Amino acid sequence: MKVFNACVSAVLLLMSVVVSAAELPIRDISHIISKEMFLSYHNVADFIEDSPKVTVFVAPEADDIAKYGSDVMKTLTGSDCDRDGKMDSNSVCNAVFYTLWMKYQR
Repeated sequence: MKVFNACVSAVLLLMSVVVSAAELPIRDISHIISKEMFLSYHNVADFIEDSPKVTVFVAPEADDIAKYGSDVMKTLTGSDCDRDGKMDSNSVCNAVFYTLWMKYQR
């Protein structure tokens, strides 16, 4: 059973690898967010807060393993600013916001 849990954990960890924002093209999501909706955000923080949330599995820290045992799994929840189903970094969210800002000429 422990081998199975380790295999599942390894697969989930590989699926949650973060790719640098500089390597990814910024998606134009203006077909999802209208100009009126975008202009309702006061700043990028409001935009990020209103974005859909995504949860990913991450490697547990040594303290987590010591406290909960070797079968512990840890998750992080963050925003999906570009609506691609993956958690985005702050720089990606800022870039998406800026792209929409430029398109809608705030």
